[in-house]
Amino acid sequence: MKRRSFLMFTTAAALTSLCFGAAAQSYPSKPIRLVVPFAAGGPTDVYARSVGQELSKLLGQPVIVDNRPGAGGNVGADIVAKSAPDGYNIVLGAVGAFAVNMTLYPKMPYDVLRDFAPVSLITVVPMMLVVNPALPVKSPKDLVERAKAKPGQLTYGSAGNGTSVHMSTEMFKAMTGIDMVHVPYKGVAPAMTDLIGGQLQLMFSDATSAIPHVKSGKIRAVAVTKHVEAMPEVPTFAQSGYPSYDPTVWYGVFAPAGTPRDIVLKLNGSIVKALQAHDVRERLISQGAQPTSNTPEEFTEFVRAEIPRWEKVVKASGAKVD
Repeated sequence: MKRRSFLMFTTAAALTSLCFGAAAQSYPSKPIRLVVPFAAGGPTDVYARSVGQELSKLLGQPVIVDNRPGAGGNVGADIVAKSAPDGYNIVLGAVGAFAVNMTLYPKMPYDVLRDFAPVSLITVVPMMLVVNPALPVKSPKDLVERAKAKPGQLTYGSAGNGTSVHMSTEMFKAMTGIDMVHVPYKGVAPAMTDLIGGQLQLMFSDATSAIPHVKSGKIRAVAVTKHVEAMPEVPTFAQSGYPSYDPTVWYGVFAPAGTPRDIVLKLNGSIVKALQAHDVRERLISQGAQPTSNTPEEFTEFVRAEIPRWEKVVKASGAKVD
């Protein structure tokens, strides 16, 4: 009986392995849904569509972008976490829903490290300190000096409580010991509108959202966390005397946990090729993003390190979302 049970177990395991191998070889045989856990038109959506178009060509099947906003990215991420692990439902995750929210929300519908199979980074986006032109701030040092001279009088906007824009500003506040008033909005766009209009004085924005308005002269760029090819004249925070300030926003593709490794590797290889395509690279770079890929193992370790890194920032800020 023991021998028969052992043979049945090994046979079943072999059949399962063959099935997964066959599935991976034929993958994909139907359209792939790429969930974007934010509204259409935002940075995450733009990156998803830029890379998704090239992935469709490489994989031979449509990659359909599905916007599922809500709860700071948690709604869309959770949809994929609970999807079948077959490679047909993937999500473009960002630092918020896959690192910050793990501490920001008292109860999460998923566990990033348990419920997802990281596939690859696709881009990192520097944060840019931008100000209304009426504010006489030309460097991060100017901002710190002004904020310390007038504590609690400067106002900064964000895309909402706990977003990367909010947490990036809180990181700078904690580093420098300054006090500024946070005004949360429902997205970067309305915050940027009020910054341009003078209702806000400054914002630590992702470069993609800020660059068009900087180029038009509506706002002024003060410093950026990493050099942006689209605006090489803007100095970095390191050059400005703040080398440890680096709250870079990142975006990457995740599949549900349990997705066969062959499928994860096929997706990873396709993403790497997509990011090497000239049109994709130029499109991302022109938006202030830096095309970046890595292996599934490297991406897993990257995310594992990001969660405690942002946990410190969230706790220091006192930010909470019920």
